[in-house]
Amino acid sequence: MYKKLCFALFCVFLSLFLCPCLFAKALDIGDISAKGAVLIEADSGSVVFEKNKDLVLPMASTTKIMTAIVAIENCSLEDKFTIPIEATNIEGSSIYLKEGEILTCKELLYALMLESANDSAVALAYATCGSLGDFVYLMNEKANELGLKSTHFTNPHGLDDDEHYTTAYELGVIASYAMENPVFREIVSTYKTTIPLNNGEGTRLLVNHNKLLRSFDGANGIKTGFTKKCGRCLVSSAEVDGVSMICVTLNAPNDWQDHKSMLEYGLSRYECIDLADSGDYILELDVINGKSPVALVTNHHKLSVVLPKENINISARLEVNRLLCAPVNQGDYVGRVVFYNDNEEIGTLPLYALNTVKDIRYKKSIFERIFG
Repeated sequence: MYKKLCFALFCVFLSLFLCPCLFAKALDIGDISAKGAVLIEADSGSVVFEKNKDLVLPMASTTKIMTAIVAIENCSLEDKFTIPIEATNIEGSSIYLKEGEILTCKELLYALMLESANDSAVALAYATCGSLGDFVYLMNEKANELGLKSTHFTNPHGLDDDEHYTTAYELGVIASYAMENPVFREIVSTYKTTIPLNNGEGTRLLVNHNKLLRSFDGANGIKTGFTKKCGRCLVSSAEVDGVSMICVTLNAPNDWQDHKSMLEYGLSRYECIDLADSGDYILELDVINGKSPVALVTNHHKLSVVLPKENINISARLEVNRLLCAPVNQGDYVGRVVFYNDNEEIGTLPLYALNTVKDIRYKKSIFERIFG
């Protein structure tokens, strides 16, 4: 009896040792200072943690996430743009653009996202659409395209306006979408860079306001924001061992600590599972009327999925026609492997023919018979 009890206690200890997520500190709403907050697992879009995630609030300069992605998708990044007078003397944070100064859209994007420059936001609007109003229209169109119901923009910089608002969750959706763009990811993960100053007079040093890039392992974005009316706003992201988290807080007096707590909480509870590497599945399928009796099929791509650590029970089902009909061409899609976690589909892996199998009934043309 004593031996059985010791063995049971050892098993409990071993399970705890192998599952460090069980030791992770639970996160309570009271631990978060923000009025509205959300933590999203980027791969699936699942909400990991939330506090008033649907509460409509102003967003300050986190607005510039939408400004940046709309500009990236609608203007040529290396095109040079002459700064108009409308983009100068904008209140708030600025890189002090001069009328007639020439910069590329990409340089303006770095100023926008690192230094939170309001004048760069206006300059990008003019570079993209020729007017502020048309650019704001594109921002709201993108919000509609993303299915957002509680988000509305009146400007590209985030200065106070009663009709300029979002929710923590919807801002998280915008951020998740933006982080899928490699140009956006490159910019927001940059800690320091330089751009020209007034057509060769010198250089501007741009330093990212996002302290998490230097203080949190795996942090790779995204944007800070503040006005007296909005309070401190922050959108961050981090990726560790294939697990990506998007974190949003609106009106958060202790935003840096909020984000560290939320990101640690999310990253401790999820893991990236490799379901298959390229070429893991190699099958022989019978071929009717083929010059070869079988065709080889395989998967060309690898497949990974992010899952909660406490709920991993993976199975797979092969969906192929066991009998192919010639001709079969190399690269033909012939079926798939479907993966499940607790009977819920989590991914599919297409299978393709590795070799060509000609039809044995194929008749050569006169040309082929003469010259073949």
